[in-house]
Amino acid sequence: MSSLKHPNGLKTLFFTEMWERMSYYGMRGILVLFMTASINNGGLDFSNASASAIYGIYAASVYLATLPGGWLGDNLFGQQKTILYGGIIIMLGHFSLAIPNMDFFYLGLALVVIGTGLLKPNISAIVGGLYEDNPSMKEAGFTIFYMAINLGSILGFFICGYLGENIGWHYGFGAAGIGMLFGIIQYRLKVKTLGEVGLQPLGQLSLKTKSKYKRILSIIFLIILLIIFSGFFGFWKINPVPLANSLTIIIALISLMYFLYIYFLGKLNQNEKKKIIMIFTLFIGAALFWSGFDQGGSSFNIFAKEYTDRIIFGWEYPASWLQIVNPLFVVILAPFMSYLWIFLGKRMLDPSLPFKFGLGLIFMAMGFLVIAMGAQIALSENLAGAQWLLITYLLHTIGELTLSPIGLAAISSLSPKKYIGQMMGVWFLASSLGAIIAGLISGRATNEGLISMPGLFNQIAIYASLFGLVLILISRPLHQWVFKEDR
Repeated sequence: MSSLKHPNGLKTLFFTEMWERMSYYGMRGILVLFMTASINNGGLDFSNASASAIYGIYAASVYLATLPGGWLGDNLFGQQKTILYGGIIIMLGHFSLAIPNMDFFYLGLALVVIGTGLLKPNISAIVGGLYEDNPSMKEAGFTIFYMAINLGSILGFFICGYLGENIGWHYGFGAAGIGMLFGIIQYRLKVKTLGEVGLQPLGQLSLKTKSKYKRILSIIFLIILLIIFSGFFGFWKINPVPLANSLTIIIALISLMYFLYIYFLGKLNQNEKKKIIMIFTLFIGAALFWSGFDQGGSSFNIFAKEYTDRIIFGWEYPASWLQIVNPLFVVILAPFMSYLWIFLGKRMLDPSLPFKFGLGLIFMAMGFLVIAMGAQIALSENLAGAQWLLITYLLHTIGELTLSPIGLAAISSLSPKKYIGQMMGVWFLASSLGAIIAGLISGRATNEGLISMPGLFNQIAIYASLFGLVLILISRPLHQWVFKEDR
């Protein structure tokens, strides 16, 4: 008989994820603002297009790195150790960004990318593994886990945002590093609560093969560092916008090829292949969702900074603080959504996965209609009220809660067990693809100025709502086809 009690290990992973997300979102909240700030204001004086493209490349690379990170957790180190290694590298990345020297900027971004790639898929895989004996509680567990992400981001936006915009950008980056340090300490003290879940690699590699792969991994890491340090001496220069365009195509191709590889060469049975098709369908929906949702750190952030009235009682609060609204809504609404899925499930009314994803896209589209109206008002009145961003974030949050934690739980349930870590990595490629598209969209919106924003935001709303409706229409037949043999 299944228990209604969540495993003790969830608390450990909850706080580890909270501190990691504090560091990630705290840094992300000020990254574009730092890059676009003038040199006199301590920034890099990049154009909006270049800054948005770099932001997109960075965010995309973070999630792209989850694919090899998932493989390393599955096959070489075990998920528990991989999480620890990832946290240490993330911390070093943030401390590099805290050094007021341009040479350390790209090094810091690269280290955060590598570290997050190691930590992110493996911590999510362990969450799923904790519920092997209690699958009915898995979605609720992932929703609670998702609250950690948002509690961490609230802390990050608040602390790093204030320090970065009011004291100095590098103080904000340093605070992100300290947050990750807290996460590492907490994880090391409580890792035993995870038991055997993720302790050993799931792959069947021999000791000789593992040793070989570790040597290859060391060489690759040294090559990456060599490339980064060669930039210090001017051997290469980033042209962000063309690089972002190329990376979009590369990520899309990598994603497609990996799905084809798993489907045709993964030695799956027919039922497992059907579930891979379901994951691929959800993958497309997730990529489209994140391409809109990730405007929060780029175009919405710039809109808040340049076109939003942020004065309360004569005091102008940091632009990055408006990003707190999304995680705050998640913390408030997540328990309700968790209960809702359990309530509907007990009455055999729980919507199918494609239906939930379609609904998430519809809510995102509604948010873009709202911010488009806000941008139109800013055009006529110089500054828009903060309420336009607040309503947009509320609608996007509802969409997020119908899609993101549900997607994590779906991957854990639908993926073949021997590929669970890798499939978590593949799943995060949807976020990677969405992030880099978001950076390109933001660059176009902000570089052309406020005048282009209403039309562009309305276009995003149309595309998102159309695909959302398609998912809702096909949800029932697709669900019945995929799970026919499970009944």
